[in-house]
Amino acid sequence: MSRRRIAVVLANLGGPDGPDSVEPFLFNLFNDPAIIGLPGLIRTPLAKLISSRRRASAQANYDLMGGGSPLLPETEKQAEALLEQLRLSNPGDEHRVFIAMRYWGPMTEQTAREVEAYGPDHVVFLPLYPQFSTTTTASSLKAWRKAYRGSGQLHVACCWPDAAGWIEAQADLISSRLAEAGDAPVRVLFSAHGIPEKLVTAGDPYQSQVEATVAAVVDRLGLVDWQICYQSRVGPLKWLGPSTPEAIRMAADDGLGVVIAPIAFVSEHIETLVELDIEYRHLADDLGCKPYLRAPAVGLHPSFISELAGVAIRALSTSGVSPQGAAGGSDCSGFRACPSGCARQGKRAA
Repeated sequence: MSRRRIAVVLANLGGPDGPDSVEPFLFNLFNDPAIIGLPGLIRTPLAKLISSRRRASAQANYDLMGGGSPLLPETEKQAEALLEQLRLSNPGDEHRVFIAMRYWGPMTEQTAREVEAYGPDHVVFLPLYPQFSTTTTASSLKAWRKAYRGSGQLHVACCWPDAAGWIEAQADLISSRLAEAGDAPVRVLFSAHGIPEKLVTAGDPYQSQVEATVAAVVDRLGLVDWQICYQSRVGPLKWLGPSTPEAIRMAADDGLGVVIAPIAFVSEHIETLVELDIEYRHLADDLGCKPYLRAPAVGLHPSFISELAGVAIRALSTSGVSPQGAAGGSDCSGFRACPSGCARQGKRAA
């Protein structure tokens, strides 16, 4: 059998790399129809207005991290570790790992040109969002399908909310913080990025998949006192709840400290380093919610990197489609809105 050339594309949101990129990053974010579902003639000027008004406050938060987001450097380290693992796990093939960010460089279009130049036999599209949402995975996949015009069958690893290595890494990192808490009474708060409730009502599987992740971690650790909560709410719509600040208040009212686990994030970035580590810590201090401990994002945890390789390899076992093929299908291990060719389908059929 000939040696296959496999391109693995890691997809994520991206983040501004310096002060000058904050406003254009915000514009790209709010101009995405998956984020603001209005016609372009309305959405684009609205995105310009929002990004202009939010620039100063957003820049102040990025200044707390040195002026820009650490998301790309973190993802580059994950890509290097994944490539090494793929070469160990699947030595019969040739691999390259690429990064495609949705709202700032390297943008999807740039990465698509790089993958085209590589000339792969197979492309594995692997979003670094464990739980599928129309606002993240679907948006990134749509952008990739529009941008890529190269060779190779496309395989989509659209969701992996209860993948074993992902759960093991989460459980290990939470355990370390529980050990740090010692005998202090604490509640584990599983904090995920929120989305508007109307998206879930319309069929977005995100909430169900967050709950699947949490259920697996709770079972592995045998947790008794825990709660799911959602952070990063923006805009006037009703979002999934309770919010993470509300959950912290409830814990304080019950005389408990908290161990917060970023259950929907795989890398450190503004939502973990500023929102969880600074803003919500200040809230907890004001409320007397102690201890306040935060489990790190999985990052380069060996179990997580090994699982990413497994997700990619399982995706290859599914039937690929042409690079420009439409994303069809509606069943993915019981979750709606996932495209066909998902790694969870391959896992289920195995």
